[in-house]
Amino acid sequence: MTGASEATDPAYPTGASEASGPALPTDATHPTGNPASGFGEGPRPGSPPGVDGVAGSGSGDLCGAPEGLLLLLAAERERDVRAAGADAVVILGAAGAGGLDAGALDAAEAAGLLQLAGGRIRLVDPCLAGTVYATVPPARRRAAHRLLAGAHTGGPRALPVLFHRASAATAPAPGLGDALAAAAALPDGGPTHGERSAAWARSAELAAGEGPRAVRLINAADQARLAGLPHRARELLASAGYEGPHGAVRGTAQLVSGQLALQNGPVADAREALLLAAELLAPVDPHRALAARLAAVEASWAMGDAAACVEALDHTPVRPDHTPVRRDDIQVRPEITPAGPDGTPAQRGRILVRPDHTPVRLDDAPVRPDHIPVRRDDIPAGPDGTPAQRGRIPVRPGHPPAQLEITPVRPGHIQAGPDHIQPGPDHPPARSEPDRRLAAYRAGMSAMLHGRLDTGRQPLREVVSGAGEAGVLDGPEALLRAGGAALVVGDLTAACRANSRALAAARARGPYILVAQALERLAYGELRAGRHARARAHAEDGLRTALGAGQDNLAAHHHAILALVASVEGSCEAVAEHADAAERVAAPHGLVQAATLSQWARARVDLARGRLPEAAARLGPLVGAGPRRGHFAVRMLAVPCFVEAAARTGQTEAARSAVAEFAHWAAQGADPQAPAQLARCRALLSGPEECEALFTTALDRHDEVAGDFERGRTQLLYGAWLRRRRRPGEARGRLRDALVSFERGGALGWATQARAELRATGDAGPGEPAGQLTLLTPQQLRIARCVAEGATNREVALRLSVSPRTVDHHLRNVFAALGVRSRVELSRLVDRAEKTAAHP
Repeated sequence: MTGASEATDPAYPTGASEASGPALPTDATHPTGNPASGFGEGPRPGSPPGVDGVAGSGSGDLCGAPEGLLLLLAAERERDVRAAGADAVVILGAAGAGGLDAGALDAAEAAGLLQLAGGRIRLVDPCLAGTVYATVPPARRRAAHRLLAGAHTGGPRALPVLFHRASAATAPAPGLGDALAAAAALPDGGPTHGERSAAWARSAELAAGEGPRAVRLINAADQARLAGLPHRARELLASAGYEGPHGAVRGTAQLVSGQLALQNGPVADAREALLLAAELLAPVDPHRALAARLAAVEASWAMGDAAACVEALDHTPVRPDHTPVRRDDIQVRPEITPAGPDGTPAQRGRILVRPDHTPVRLDDAPVRPDHIPVRRDDIPAGPDGTPAQRGRIPVRPGHPPAQLEITPVRPGHIQAGPDHIQPGPDHPPARSEPDRRLAAYRAGMSAMLHGRLDTGRQPLREVVSGAGEAGVLDGPEALLRAGGAALVVGDLTAACRANSRALAAARARGPYILVAQALERLAYGELRAGRHARARAHAEDGLRTALGAGQDNLAAHHHAILALVASVEGSCEAVAEHADAAERVAAPHGLVQAATLSQWARARVDLARGRLPEAAARLGPLVGAGPRRGHFAVRMLAVPCFVEAAARTGQTEAARSAVAEFAHWAAQGADPQAPAQLARCRALLSGPEECEALFTTALDRHDEVAGDFERGRTQLLYGAWLRRRRRPGEARGRLRDALVSFERGGALGWATQARAELRATGDAGPGEPAGQLTLLTPQQLRIARCVAEGATNREVALRLSVSPRTVDHHLRNVFAALGVRSRVELSRLVDRAEKTAAHP
């Protein structure tokens, strides 16, 4: 196909949409004039063209060799590095046009270089693509792109053709760059984020002028971020290097930078960048400014700074009915609006004021009175009668020149020009989600952060009930907000449902970076609901996804959730491994929520193993006041664990203080388990006459909600109290119920504790010790196990609620029965015996 024939090709009709291909400029023809001229700059007479070897050795004709296919696959992968292979029809069509015979695919498969499945060709080692693409001569790369452009011609979308033609260009081609940028800017429904990023970056190379180039690179960086390519995004953002006077461009660069830091970096730095972005964008792009503020709320939440969350949430004014003030609602004050040349007020958009009378200046970005952005038809003709180049200097009568790339748009509309900052799917136009729900979310969360959950509950429930309404296709961002609102009001079923839908939406439509976030929210909801196995499955999947997308901060949260799950399942090693991993990132990046969760996990495994002083020491700072205080959304959840450890180690005043605050929080209905936990905490701090009634109340409250684990903990504590009151018959019933609850919920560490209490009542059940340990009484066995873990006599006494003298007496009898003479020998014997019992 020649360059002349392309003008009439049906894939390139003038003014067509991407479905049939955008219009192509006249300078977009192939540099050689022949799109199928092989892998060189032109056909070589007498021999079909080939591809240089992987090392770029210039091995001459490689007809039928696998290297030719590798270069085509590498060039196609440049279009979207996250694509799951390449279309076999396209690759084989390009290979045939380039002179490679049909045996090339078989040879490459036989060499183990690639796989063909489901109509797609996939490289076994994706790193090989980069090696191939970087080492062949540039002329060969351009030839491969020309062949791929020809193979894509006639397909359903023009973007692949434009990308490959732009990649094959050898001379300045601003028209081709404009066409590629226009295709990359089209609404959702076609290109992936990775494909858009590559297209924006390639179009920047062909841009005429530093302004459009910077805008395209910022757009490329944003799309790379959404595709889960943070390193590429940072490279593109650094290449933009734009510090001009226009708030839209600088603001969007700060927005992308802040969002990248939120994924992997100190969240305090991310918050400041996002707030700066919101300030710069507010006058020219209120929707992106709101997106920046919502991201700043997320950063503040991760920091554990409730006041910072409120500041970011409450900044944008809202009407009395809780709907946000939009750009079209901003009114002009006639007394300060300058008159135009004809004496009438100047165009709207020069000096605007908000309802609070603060001005909004848009002098560097004029718009028409109806707020419709400048279109191509608005650009006056040049001196030769042709339209002035789009994206350069559009002017209107009575207005100074203005760069097109910073022209503001009407709320809810996407600009179609190639040189504009493009809205990403994580901050869609307002009409994609009702303003009412977004305003309700902000009002409800603000009230909650001010400690007024009773006021915030109704608007947050509106957000939850509106998610997934019939006929409304919510994006993953809106669904994640609904899931977060449901967690705040304590509706765990709705939270898991909304977050599951967010996960499905992110996997189906993107953006890729929201997959790990949806999995984290879903795992946390399942954990709160007591479904620990499901929480572990989601967190493990989320951890893999977060690490693959460079989201280290989110990976730390997944590690913290896995540590909490392990603290239930009874694996001390897994708790330590995941808590260590979470804290390695949480400490330098300021992730207070992840750090609080990991410390809670460590304390809970201490409780499961009877290490009460250690648990109290870990949890005391988290649930109390002071600089080491835990995350505001987590600390109340950890109070029941602290009260159990503190009450059983004699720290009654600290426990009572925590219970008083917990009672106020439980009364707000933020956690369905809280009423039962509150009764249990009060039982631990009560005298004998009230204790039993409070334990009974706690069990009645447990019957009203799901969750085997928390019910099992109450039964265990109640049974242990009955045993110490010398009521072994009643204690056995409660302890057997606790054992069943723990086994059903997979809480193996807690099941071990329940069995030990059962043995102390004289109940010989499953899991009894083997070998020499059978010589010990239940109480002696419990003391032997504590000592084997390294506990002192005083610590053992605290764990078992006996005196140190009693421990000393039993320990002498243990030494005599087992024939050991030191604590070290006892530890070795217990360890051997329990390993034998676990693996007979």
